[in-house]
Amino acid sequence: MSEPTDALAPRDEEHDPHFEPVIKLTEQVETKTHEEDESVLFKMRAKLFRFSTDSSEWKERGTGDVRLLQHKETKKIRLVMRRDKTLKVCANHAITHDMRLQPNIGSDRSWVWKVAADYSENPPTSETLAIRFANAENAAQFKDEFEKAQKHNADLLGGTPASEEAPKSEEAPATEVKKEEEVAEVPKEEPKAEEKVEEVKKEEE
Repeated sequence: MSEPTDALAPRDEEHDPHFEPVIKLTEQVETKTHEEDESVLFKMRAKLFRFSTDSSEWKERGTGDVRLLQHKETKKIRLVMRRDKTLKVCANHAITHDMRLQPNIGSDRSWVWKVAADYSENPPTSETLAIRFANAENAAQFKDEFEKAQKHNADLLGGTPASEEAPKSEEAPATEVKKEEEVAEVPKEEPKAEEKVEEVKKEEE
């Protein structure tokens, strides 16, 4: 009788062909992020939200590093944020002069601002974004760097950041009040001129 054989046991006569892989794992495929020509001016971990107009509520977009990137040739600065692990872009927009960071109600570590064209989606969309940091110090540092970038871009285009335009709009009413006061003083001077004419007539008589 022949001894029972194990189907999983190796056999001397078995043929073990070797196939070369089509793609070697050691080779790296170059992927462009369109950030190769930019320098990182600021980077900090945060959580990003967007306001949904359909449901009228804040929805989380992702957690990761928010960065301010400056192009090496044009010198323009934009904001880019990617999600952890997947590295999918959740915020990508230019920092324009009309943007204004506003504090989120009830929090000293988050900011809210409006974006006319956010390029994290295709096609670009108009968004209201909110970003939250680990503490108030990080939030304040982000605001400082954001406004510096905003002023830098405005100088390149010859504009004025919204953060600097606010005091001017507040001073405008005071200027208008002064004009009204000057107009109000004009009728007071007219009687004086008439009095001088009467004095001249009296002297001629």
